[in-house]
Amino acid sequence: MSSTTLSCRLQGHFQLNGMHQDGDLIVGGLFEVHFLTVFPELSFTSEPEQPYCQQFDMASFQQAQTMAFAIDEINRNPHLLPNVTLGYHLYDNCVKLAVAFRAATALISGTDEALSTLDCTGSPPVIGIVGDPGSTHSIAISSVLGLFRVPMVSYFATCSCLSNQQQYPSFFRTIPSDVFQVRAIVQILKRFSWTWVGLIYSDDDYGIHAALAFHQDLQGQFGGCVAYSEILPRDNNCRDVARIVGVIRASTAMVVVVISTEAYLLPLMDEVAQRNVTGRQWIASEAWATSPIFLTPHLLPFLGGTLGLAIRRGEIQGLRDFLLNIRPDRDPKNNIVRTFWEEMFECTFDSGSTQPNGERERKVCTGAEDLRSMDTAYTDMSELRASYNVYKAVYALAHALHDLMQCEEGKGPFISHSCASIHSLQPWQVVHYLQNVNFTTGFGDHVSFDKNGDALAIYDVMNWQPNPDGSIRVHTVGVVYETAQAGDVLTGDVLTLEEGALYWNFKSKKPPRSVCSESCPPGTRRARRKGLPICCFDCLPCADGEFNNVTDSIECTTCPEEFWSSPDKDRCVPKELEFLSYEEPLGISLTVASLLGSCFCTGVLGVFAHYRHTPVVRANNSELSFLLLLSLKLCFLCTLLFIGQPQQWTCRLRHAAFGISFVLSVSSILVKTMVVVAVFKSSRPEGQSALKWFGVPQQRGTVLALTALQIAICVVWLAMASPTPLKNTHYISSKIVYECAMGSVLGFATLLGYIGLLAAVSFLLAFLARNLPDNFNEAKFITFSMLIFCAVWITFVPAYISSPGKYSVAVEVFAILASSFGLLLAIFAPKCYIILLHPERNTKKAIMGRAREKK
Repeated sequence: MSSTTLSCRLQGHFQLNGMHQDGDLIVGGLFEVHFLTVFPELSFTSEPEQPYCQQFDMASFQQAQTMAFAIDEINRNPHLLPNVTLGYHLYDNCVKLAVAFRAATALISGTDEALSTLDCTGSPPVIGIVGDPGSTHSIAISSVLGLFRVPMVSYFATCSCLSNQQQYPSFFRTIPSDVFQVRAIVQILKRFSWTWVGLIYSDDDYGIHAALAFHQDLQGQFGGCVAYSEILPRDNNCRDVARIVGVIRASTAMVVVVISTEAYLLPLMDEVAQRNVTGRQWIASEAWATSPIFLTPHLLPFLGGTLGLAIRRGEIQGLRDFLLNIRPDRDPKNNIVRTFWEEMFECTFDSGSTQPNGERERKVCTGAEDLRSMDTAYTDMSELRASYNVYKAVYALAHALHDLMQCEEGKGPFISHSCASIHSLQPWQVVHYLQNVNFTTGFGDHVSFDKNGDALAIYDVMNWQPNPDGSIRVHTVGVVYETAQAGDVLTGDVLTLEEGALYWNFKSKKPPRSVCSESCPPGTRRARRKGLPICCFDCLPCADGEFNNVTDSIECTTCPEEFWSSPDKDRCVPKELEFLSYEEPLGISLTVASLLGSCFCTGVLGVFAHYRHTPVVRANNSELSFLLLLSLKLCFLCTLLFIGQPQQWTCRLRHAAFGISFVLSVSSILVKTMVVVAVFKSSRPEGQSALKWFGVPQQRGTVLALTALQIAICVVWLAMASPTPLKNTHYISSKIVYECAMGSVLGFATLLGYIGLLAAVSFLLAFLARNLPDNFNEAKFITFSMLIFCAVWITFVPAYISSPGKYSVAVEVFAILASSFGLLLAIFAPKCYIILLHPERNTKKAIMGRAREKK
């Protein structure tokens, strides 16, 4: 068999820019050294030419050289990978996926023309790849590398989708995921209570995944809302950009979060400056937070004060000297160094070559030019951010290899506790040790990977501040990082911010307010506006009896039963205790009326006692008149038991005293009426014996018997269901009505019914006897008094039932006083009139004379 049949050959060869250094183990690298890729025109008649790259990026070349420096430093370290020399193969992806994929293919398949093994198998030329910086590139490349478990440690790809270890099982990164970047942005918004923000993001994997996470975290972490969400056009369409700027200007959101790369954002910022959109607080993602493209004087009025996140800045000892000591050579594998040298010194290694577009001929490079005299992004050591991540990525691979070499046979992590061999090393074995890598850099940063391949996240917080020359400088004002416990269990994000060092691009020089609705103060609750996000709401006062003592509450709390909301509805206060008091006007009026009635009774009693031997007093049983006056006095005084704070003894006595006093009064009147009728009948021949059966003893017995029955009713009522003090909260919600509970409605109804029965009988007898002769006739006055009495108590029932709280007590007291005054005036006023003002009519002759005249 010929040799050609016993070997494998490459099917094609890519023209790539790169740097190479041989070693025992090779580490691959992918960097964005050029900004632009030019693809030749396709004729479809011959094999297409290879694409080529333009516009050299000094900062990215610094990152590539940082990888070379890290490998050189590791090779010089006797404690890390002793007796093993690392090499590297670095390629330029020219910011194009097609070029990046070709470079990755070259790294994992090698560039040798033929492979002499029969089965075309062997270890890949590289044991791992540092890069790619782009999320889209990393997604595509890692999808393929993951099939072969080739480790890929990116230093700049932040898409959260790359944390999916099922899709990308060999992907790691030393830059935080966009998930953390979004959480960090939300932490800044939370610090300044910016709940109403606009969101603008790029139309790529970086922007789309970050925007999705931002929507979720903004509302989930502290209840913020996105006022508008706009995607930057891929083609930089002027009409779309102008529309987005119009949305920014029209919105009430004062804070604008932009998650995008520089290329998408440039047209937007030009339009912002052109339309003079000021008064906005910009929040920058790490992709443009430190970009020098926007740090120009003409953008200061619009972007000054911007807050943004930047990759953690580090310091790498010895890097500057390494960068200044590189020299170009003639090796085609290191053509990227020659390109760098030509761009740095504006010379060429090809003597006599002409420049396109009529440019003058460049000078010839000698290779001895002095890099120390140049001041570019390549030599700038002040902002080592992406380069520092490259440095950590290389060391992560080195520590994984070092841990692999420390394995003791029989105690290894692989099948049968075997260890990996450095001479037949497989990439998947490196992946295992990468998952457990744990070290600290010389700058003091801890490096390890969680189960998703993400490093412990940390960002610097940047603030764009004005320089004296009118340009913008990016100043570090804080840091945000995530904390972890053992087992990589995350415990939260910590934001440290020097607020005194912040520059605010507003007249007030203070942070702006960016809310859809102002916070609802205590005493109110939030009511969401229909059709708007949850951050847009109205503040409605709490209902009566409810309170709220915190801001932005969505509901009010009902006060306990004996409490009521304060006027401001921010706390509960004890309810006002309401009862008929001696200190209020109504209570004073009723008390005065009660005492006046009692005094009148005492006065009449005194008059009757003084004139007890006169015919007017002696007529119709003077003893009953004295008893009636005494009972009326008790009726007036019993009303005092209804006034004042209810007590156990007053509740028990008030209705009993009222009922017994009134029965004593009405029974006295009933007996007096019966005496009138009996005396009239005894004056006729056929009724001579009427008074015999209704004498004074019988009159006393009747009054006592009728009163005793009411006493029995009261005793039974008090024994079975005694009235007790009750704090009633149902009449008036805002007050506690302190009243006496009836205990038994039947007992109270029986008491009133008995009084009503006696009053009705008295009224009926008096009405029938109203036309008897004047000398014996007291029935007219009794009729009138009973008419008043019945009218008062008939109207009492509906008034009592419909009166709330203390007014029901006032109605009852008024009924007692009104009926008592009615009885007192109707029965005793005519007699006092004769006794005091017309004593000449207070004689037996006068009284008997009127009788004869009528006869």
